Order: sequence, then C-alpha cells, then structure tokens
Amino acid sequence: MGPADFDILARGCVDVVTPLSLREKLARGRPLTVKVGFDPTAPDIHLGHTVLMRKMKHFQEAGHRVVFVIGDFTGMIGDPTGKSKTRPPLSREEIEANAETYKKQAFKILDPTKTETRFNREWLGALGSDGVVRLAATYNVARMLERRDFRQRYEAGQPISVHEFLYPLAQAYDSVALKADVELGGTDQLFNLNVGRDIMPAYGLEPQVVMTTPLLEGTDGVDKMSKSLGNYIGVAESPDPMFAKVLSISDELMWRYYLLLTDLGEAEIERERGLGRPMDSKLALARRIVGDFHGAAAGTAAEAEWRRIHQAREVPAEMPEMSLRPGPHKWREVLVAAGLASSKSDAERLLRQGAVKRDGQRVESGSELEVSTDESLVVSVGAARFVRLRIEEP
Repeated sequence: MGPADFDILARGCVDVVTPLSLREKLARGRPLTVKVGFDPTAPDIHLGHTVLMRKMKHFQEAGHRVVFVIGDFTGMIGDPTGKSKTRPPLSREEIEANAETYKKQAFKILDPTKTETRFNREWLGALGSDGVVRLAATYNVARMLERRDFRQRYEAGQPISVHEFLYPLAQAYDSVALKADVELGGTDQLFNLNVGRDIMPAYGLEPQVVMTTPLLEGTDGVDKMSKSLGNYIGVAESPDPMFAKVLSISDELMWRYYLLLTDLGEAEIERERGLGRPMDSKLALARRIVGDFHGAAAGTAAEAEWRRIHQAREVPAEMPEMSLRPGPHKWREVLVAAGLASSKSDAERLLRQGAVKRDGQRVESGSELEVSTDESLVVSVGAARFVRLRIEEP
C-alpha cells in the first residue's frame, strides 16, 4: 500500500478533505483505520447504500482496517440530517433487530472476515456525564448552526431539541474512540464527518480524512433512492424484480449506475457507451448487478425471465397470489390490498399514469374491477410487479 493507492481510493468520491492528508497517511505504509457509521433506522439496504459500501470494499482490498460502526447509541438520538422536525428515537429492540439485518445484507458486498463490526454504545455508553460535558465543550453553537438543516429550522422558528446537537458530536466521538484515520459517508453527511475531523485534536489525535460518496438517484432518475419514495432496488430482492427494476431506468441514468455500482473503470465504461447499443448495455448492467448479489447464474436466469415477460409478452413463472371475493371493487383498494401501492393516493397516481394493467391491458383511472367466482387474473404495475388474483367466495 502507498501513494499509488490514492487514485483507486479517491475514485468516485465527491469530497476528499484533504487530498494531501490522505496521500501523507498512505505514504506511511501502515494500514489505515477506516470508519463508517450506519444508524440502523430501517432494516433494508438498497443499492444507494452500496455506493458507500463499495468504497469500503476498495479500502479492504488495499489492506486497510475497515470498521463498520453500528450506531446503536446514536440511533436512539436520531440523525437530524435533512429533517424539518425532531425525529423520534428508535427503541433498543428496533435498533438490535435492524442492526442484524444490516450486517447480513452488508456482507453481500463486504468481506466479513476483513470487516470489524462495532456498536458505538460500547464507548458512548461508558462516556459518562462528565465525558459528555467535555465532549460538548469541544464545539460551539454558532458552528453547529452553520449546518443547513439546523439553520433553516432555527430561522423558520421550528423547534430544535438540545439532544439533536449531540448527534454530530456523538458520531464525532466514534472517530476519537477508534482513532480513525479516514471516515467515509454520503455527501449528506459532510457536516457530521467534519465535526469528527474538527474535534480530534482536542483529544490529542491527528484529524481524520473525510471522504464522501455520491447519493444515488432512484429508478425514477429524479430523487435520491429511498424506500419511502418507492424508487429503490433492495439488495435482498430476488433476482427477477431486481433485474426488471434495473431495466426500467433511463439510458442516461444507466451510465451513472455503471460508475457507482460496478468496478469498471471510466475508460471501460466509455468504451461500452461508445458501442451505441444502450439496451445491450443495460442488459449487461442488470446481469452484473444481479450477479453481484445472487451469483452469475442468477443474472443469466433473470435475463431469460425478463425476455420471456417483456419480449414474448408472457407473465412471470412465479408471482404472489391473493384471494378476492366476487363483485365490483375499487381499483385503488385492490392495489393497496395486493401490496402494489403503498396507499390509496399512491394507487390513484399509478392509475392516472397508466401503470396498472389487468392481464396485459391498461386499466383506466376511475374504472372499477368487476370479477366473478372462480375467475383468475394477473394485475401488474410497471415492469416488475405482478400479483395473481384468484376470485373465491368468502
């Protein structure tokens, strides 16, 4: 390891604070301690999370010590990043359950034998009230209010709880406890990461290098990938829907996915782009992504299933089933009950967009579903979600 690693490790990062510091640390020729914190606020990891995890893997492959910090203590405070109001903390039981799911999914990318998993309650819980006061003394309120979401809430007269100021300080103390050389995070975490860099000298430590990775747009190509927005691709999803979701992204977004979700170099990606066959390139991307999480054979099988559905116009070989009583039904209620929409308003939006089909035929917004006993039909939303409805007497 050494300065030659810099280009590989910095590739795809948005911020490196500072490049000179990283070069100097690498030049010392010893493994760096690389810290990444995850608050287990939700149990599912999607491809947006894996952009950061792939960077962790690059450090692992270069021989550095990667510490996967699960914020079981900070998770009970609640990260205020991007929030317009105080967020309720998680219970201990929720944190522990989510943390186990996080680890299981993260190890689809990270090497478990090279990943050190730590829970920050270990040192934050032992800090004590005097330690918390000393920690709070390393930072001031004026600097805390430089943070955009705090400043906006303060100027708008919206409440900010004192414990929310403790979140970036507690995350920063993780770096002190681990004597971190580098901390990685998404671009939305830049302020929090820099707090760690700022307070480390107060504890007699060299400031860590801060590196951020881009936030990945979801399948809609507009908003950040998010389960709540429904534009996500989960790493635990089965191969067929994962493949179909990748195929649903725009041709332009595909190249960003190539850059952030594969290990192909920029020159290789440009060669692929220069072939001028976007569908072939997208199929190759989908095979690669499915293969990363389920194996190469699963990627090939998912492509065959996708072609059967979308080119041969056949329905999936397997799909969820739901029973429905005979009679007229409101489509928006059926879609919610079948798990194809998150709410009635979401269902209405899908209907207006023409995304809902009955046996391959578009369902018009405002129409009702008329069904009789022993009938069976397939309802689909978009390219990846299918449910078979079986009509049965209650």
